[in-house]
Amino acid sequence: MINDRKSRFLPNLFLLVDKIIDWLGSFVCFSGSIFGFKSLILYKCILLEYFTKAVTFATSNFKRMKKIEFPLLCFQLQQEAFLGLLVGTDFQVVDKSVKKVKAVLTSYLQKMYKRDGDYPLLEMEGPALKTIEVAVRPAYQQQGGAVFPLKSSVKVSSPLVYGEEEEGVYDCHLPVFNSNFYCYDLQQLESLAKHFMKSALDDMEPEEIFRLALYPKPELEFVILKVKEDDSFNFDWNKEQQPKVLERLAEPYPYSKSIQRNLSPLPEAAWEMDDYVEQATEIIFKQKASLIISGNPGTGKSAVLKATFRKLATLAKKNDLKYTFWRIRAQRITATSKYLGEWQEVIEELVYELGRFNGILWVEDVVELMRQGSSSVENSVAAYMLPFIQSGRLQLVGEVTPQQLESLRRFLPGFVESTQVLEIDELSPNKNNLVFDKLREFVKHSLKITVEKEATETSLRLLGRFFPYEKFPGKGFRFIGECLGEVQLNKKDKLTKEDVIAHFIKKTGMPELFLRDGILLDQQELSDFFTEQIIGQEEAVLQLCDIIKVFKAGLNNPHKPITTLIFAGPTGVGKTASARALANYFFGKGQKQSPLIRVDMSEFQHPSQITRFLGAGREPGKLVTDVRERPFAVLLLDEAEKAAPSIFDAFLTVLDEGMLVDAFGRVTNFRNCIIILTTNLGASNQRSIGYAAEQGGAAVYQGAIARFFRPEFINRIDNVVIFNSLNEGHVRQITFKELAEVKKREGFIKNGLKVEFSNNVIDFLSAIGFHEKYGARPLQRAMEDHIVKPMAKWLLLNPLTKNCTLNVDFDKELIVSSSAVSSEQ
Repeated sequence: MINDRKSRFLPNLFLLVDKIIDWLGSFVCFSGSIFGFKSLILYKCILLEYFTKAVTFATSNFKRMKKIEFPLLCFQLQQEAFLGLLVGTDFQVVDKSVKKVKAVLTSYLQKMYKRDGDYPLLEMEGPALKTIEVAVRPAYQQQGGAVFPLKSSVKVSSPLVYGEEEEGVYDCHLPVFNSNFYCYDLQQLESLAKHFMKSALDDMEPEEIFRLALYPKPELEFVILKVKEDDSFNFDWNKEQQPKVLERLAEPYPYSKSIQRNLSPLPEAAWEMDDYVEQATEIIFKQKASLIISGNPGTGKSAVLKATFRKLATLAKKNDLKYTFWRIRAQRITATSKYLGEWQEVIEELVYELGRFNGILWVEDVVELMRQGSSSVENSVAAYMLPFIQSGRLQLVGEVTPQQLESLRRFLPGFVESTQVLEIDELSPNKNNLVFDKLREFVKHSLKITVEKEATETSLRLLGRFFPYEKFPGKGFRFIGECLGEVQLNKKDKLTKEDVIAHFIKKTGMPELFLRDGILLDQQELSDFFTEQIIGQEEAVLQLCDIIKVFKAGLNNPHKPITTLIFAGPTGVGKTASARALANYFFGKGQKQSPLIRVDMSEFQHPSQITRFLGAGREPGKLVTDVRERPFAVLLLDEAEKAAPSIFDAFLTVLDEGMLVDAFGRVTNFRNCIIILTTNLGASNQRSIGYAAEQGGAAVYQGAIARFFRPEFINRIDNVVIFNSLNEGHVRQITFKELAEVKKREGFIKNGLKVEFSNNVIDFLSAIGFHEKYGARPLQRAMEDHIVKPMAKWLLLNPLTKNCTLNVDFDKELIVSSSAVSSEQ
């Protein structure tokens, strides 16, 4: 409108100026003034300039008004009840008539425009209405995953509003489902609509489906909004408007140098991997294709991608191309979705903004796209993104392990077929050495920290042995980065071999004995350690010592758990205590958490509970969660015979290969675990499980175990350790050991109290703390009831008793005395 007014007004302005100049010229000729004709031409130009500026200023305050028509679906619910759904928005109104519905929505849009200067963006030429009908069979789904479909299917009709957004691109809306999609061929419109309807209906409860089936047929109306056509509204997206969804969910990449320094002290380098960077650049930049990089953990997938994006950013700058790169995690796409169809809208906006800004989306965890959005892969985020990738509207880059790639191929083959796959192999030993030489040089010049060659050699040796399931250079970079962080924290300027070993102890809990080849194993000291911890089980102690010796010699199989054992014998004879002692010896030196992971197998007596044990779908099970949190640990599966046999069938791969791979290709590593199953199988066949009774020998236990477990399971067990019943002397030793632990409790230590127990106390506890059926298990309870609680009462009655020795005796009742106070309880 502004330009039209100028085009009509300015010619008249020029004619007026010409007439003024002509009048001045006549005046000059008539009066013989000193003004010449050149001066007249100059004045004419000046007048025209001032008049033009004045007109532009006057007309700039007038903005062209335009009308925007928003499609409106009106449903007649009752005689005087109409529901209005404004297409492309979540606005809904119920009123007495269509006219009032339109009036309410128009008023609301006008207020929004007046208050915020904003209105819904819906670019749809010639909207049309079409009814789509699908048949669906409602089903109830229980939390455990069981599905109960109804007997008959239900026909559900839904209105579809569509219109051309740009040439050959149709914006299609299913307002009842609050979702929309794009169509590039009207012949496929109905099939696409049915696909989206079925996907939405599959996630609905039967009640919701029946409610949708009752919707009446709507009429298509329009709501009109008058807005000022401001020139600033039709801006250049790439220069002025910021991407809202991308900035909210993703991060621009490459990072600035300051941000990168705060993230990691190490460079984002892909040393000795230039060939892979060139291939990735060719696929992304020249072929304009989506890319998936596949490789084992640590091979350098992320490093290659980061180097590729930095190179692409440089190429884009040199060629004056407006490329942008965005890094995102799959979970963020659906994290804020609250209602049906919301995450689909988020993806549509992502694709739209990526197209506007020539953006390439880097999804860190591609396989997670299959798990987000729905319980079924067919309705997942990955499936929804697939048409955009196939059509070239979305250029996606990501990384996967070979197992995850196989999972993608199995569940969603079209996703892999629509991308280029670049496979990365582990670097050769020579190239690895060059990489870590470059790393030492970088750290020396950039961080002013000297990394001793022995430090990197020790790191590579330890990582190669204890982390064989990860690959170089990734695991080396991560570990050395952690060591450098501690060096900086301690304000040191050198990373030594000692620093590396100290950090490895903290990371794994392993003693120096296993980490230094120069430390020899003292076999007598080893035997004494377990003999003190495990009383009355000489044969078991010998077998546990043998495990230590094999591991110290480095002869254990690196592709299996450290060892897998079955502890068999009566209850209360030290099986759990032996597992705890083994955990403390192997992994108890640096870890903050207990190195013993105990799982009560009596909680998994039904086959359906295998999902809670190992995990399924989105959530990992209890076992997987604990092992991922503590990969260096003793895994104790207590009372194994009480679990469902199917659980052990699923556990075969763990015993055989030390790995557990779920349906989505996620790997849980058990190769740094000692796996122990405890069982009482065979104990009931003994004549007695009391003091020093005649035993049937190991054959009884071996036979009971062989009858209970399947042969293929038994064949994957390294050893069966038989625990014998305890005699009177053993019980006294256990009692003495447990009383020694009581002396170390906080209440005694902080008050400076030393506690001495008489033989009467030991005799008393030995007598009541052992049961023929439960072994020494009741001893802990007896000690709490008859020793700890009475002594707590005594201390409360004598609060001034400090820094002295307490003598504890028993004569029908507990007697406590000290050098300062004497009392009886």
